[in-house]
Amino acid sequence: MKHELLAPVGDFRKLYTAIEAGADAVYLGLQEFNMRDTAKNFKTGDLEKIKKICENSPRKPKVYLTLNTIIYDSELKKLENLIKKIKGQVDSVICWDMSVINLCRKYKIPFHISTQASVSNVEAAKFYKQLGAERIVLARELNLNQIKKISEVIETECFIHGAMCVSVSGRCFTSHFVHGLSANRGQCIHPCRRSWTIKDDSGNELQLQNNKVMSAKDLCTLPFMDKIKKAGVTSFKIEGRSRSLEYVKIVTEEYRKAIDKKLSKEEINKGLKRLKKVYNRGFSSGFYIKMPTPDDFSDSENGEQTERKEFVGRVDKYWQKAGAATVKMFSGRIKVGDEIYLISENRAIKRLTVESLEIEKKSVKSAAKGEKVGIKLPRCSKGDEIYIIREK
Repeated sequence: MKHELLAPVGDFRKLYTAIEAGADAVYLGLQEFNMRDTAKNFKTGDLEKIKKICENSPRKPKVYLTLNTIIYDSELKKLENLIKKIKGQVDSVICWDMSVINLCRKYKIPFHISTQASVSNVEAAKFYKQLGAERIVLARELNLNQIKKISEVIETECFIHGAMCVSVSGRCFTSHFVHGLSANRGQCIHPCRRSWTIKDDSGNELQLQNNKVMSAKDLCTLPFMDKIKKAGVTSFKIEGRSRSLEYVKIVTEEYRKAIDKKLSKEEINKGLKRLKKVYNRGFSSGFYIKMPTPDDFSDSENGEQTERKEFVGRVDKYWQKAGAATVKMFSGRIKVGDEIYLISENRAIKRLTVESLEIEKKSVKSAAKGEKVGIKLPRCSKGDEIYIIREK
């Protein structure tokens, strides 16, 4: 069985990064009808460019479009106009509302059933297969044995890494009640991740050992990827369209390795250490191996990542023959030996070590705010950003 690594992309920088990191497919949203309404997302007119970028890449990754919010009657005409425009521009639509499913059938656009449908059994899988679904993104609440049974009926896709919702994904109304922003419309701002105090009607407070009682840890399946492969899963999905470029890079690269071969214990531990460098709330195995326990809830305020990035400057000019750039420093200080991220608008993020610095053709050990400094860099453009990588 050919396994697919599916990566999240929220903008063009993440698209280039996911492709270079080894994604077989990417999933993205437009500026409406998707479950990450707060992400930057793409415009309908971007789809042609996205398709060309993917077709010209070595792996030729597929493009899946998420249209997975609930749809109201007043939006049906707008939805149909959108479906017409995307025909031929994407490989499949990820959806669950019957209005989207019927329009995909009408215009002969392949579709996958979103995890929002919470498909948890064989009969539900058969139903969607009869409707014409090519694949089902399974409910997150399934264990490996349950997944194996459904995978014998239809092609399946499962999340392997990233944020987990404390409620049945998308069905929580906390954000809607508190802020008027519905998770069912992709607008959730995650009030569940905050610290909460429980009071009774008399004003008595219950002191909790972990006051983040609704903040689940992130899913991480790297240690048991072989078991998920044996369960018959076709597509391995990384959550995180709203997360950072470095998250997309590192998580995609590590799971690429796990899909391509069976990792040794040493390789798994090395991979986990690298995964912890980027944003995470601690790691959990979700429902795959066992039912979650109180240990699967996070007590992290701002994430448990071991690294952070600090903006210091922008490329002012690139000298192609020399393989170097003049960087204008806007803040902080950069020195020889620093690890940095080079972030470009139309290229994948690069992690580099500063090997040398020059100011006015003289070697220096460091450069500070306000100075222009020469740095050896791979191909880049004016305006590209330089970030120093710091231990958190």
